[in-house]
Amino acid sequence: MSPKRKPVIFCDFDGTITMSDNIVAIMKHFSPPGYEPIMQDILDRRITLLEGVSAMFALIPSSRKDEVIDFVLGQAGIREGFDTFLQYIRSQDIEFFVTSGGMDFFIQPLLAPFDIPADHIYCNSADFSKEAIEIVWPHTCQPPCENGCGMCKTTVMRRYPQEHYTRILIGDSLTDFEGAKIADLVYSRSILTTKCQELGVPHVPFETFHEIVNDLTTKLEQGVL
Repeated sequence: MSPKRKPVIFCDFDGTITMSDNIVAIMKHFSPPGYEPIMQDILDRRITLLEGVSAMFALIPSSRKDEVIDFVLGQAGIREGFDTFLQYIRSQDIEFFVTSGGMDFFIQPLLAPFDIPADHIYCNSADFSKEAIEIVWPHTCQPPCENGCGMCKTTVMRRYPQEHYTRILIGDSLTDFEGAKIADLVYSRSILTTKCQELGVPHVPFETFHEIVNDLTTKLEQGVL
């Protein structure tokens, strides 16, 4: 009998842990001239996420750093049940990673109350030292991924090989599509639910983390995980 695979969770941040997509919210609020066609190019897959997000933030002067940070922290709400979810997976000894296409300047303060180890948070950084905001990409795609993800979720996931781990992805949007293709189980919201249906990927739609806890509990009790 082969050894039982260990569950490991990879969770998106914007629109998943938080109630809204913070990058989209920043762009809509500050509305730098020229961001809308770039945003559309990202959505239509004419440019990569890395190219598009870099280009949009380059439209915002670094002098507005405090305004940008204050705006995000003031409007980003944490999705219901997230704290309960963390307590549950810790009680089950399930390893948990935040894998986000977002930026450290809002992710770190928003996650600070939840005691997630720093080495379990993968995200991008923002450099405010130059005239315009520059995005730094410390976790770019590694082969076989060549999608210009920016923060490459599949690269992180492949460090936990499928023969040893049951890879669970939680997400909602474009940044989660590639990860969903190699996950064993997806908890999905919004556009990701539609994409999973198209890809034929096993998925469980959710709105709060309480629903994820309930489903995980059932699967663990049934020995599915």
